[in-house]
Amino acid sequence: MDELLEILEDLHDDVDFTTCTTLIDDKILDSFDIVTIVAEVNNVFDVQIPAEELKPENFNSAKSLYALIERLEEE
Repeated sequence: MDELLEILEDLHDDVDFTTCTTLIDDKILDSFDIVTIVAEVNNVFDVQIPAEELKPENFNSAKSLYALIERLEEE
């Protein structure tokens, strides 16, 4: 989780990613951020996030994004 938080904090160092649950709903993350996150997750975690997983509920919080990464690592 620490590696993911580091990726997110590099994008927006003014956001508390440990508690925020509205990253998409409040437009904190935009489409460019999502592209960056997907690329960084691929590099750091060696996980491909498929297009069908690019849903707001998977990116609204660091916790939900990390759960997605863990699920994809198990597949």
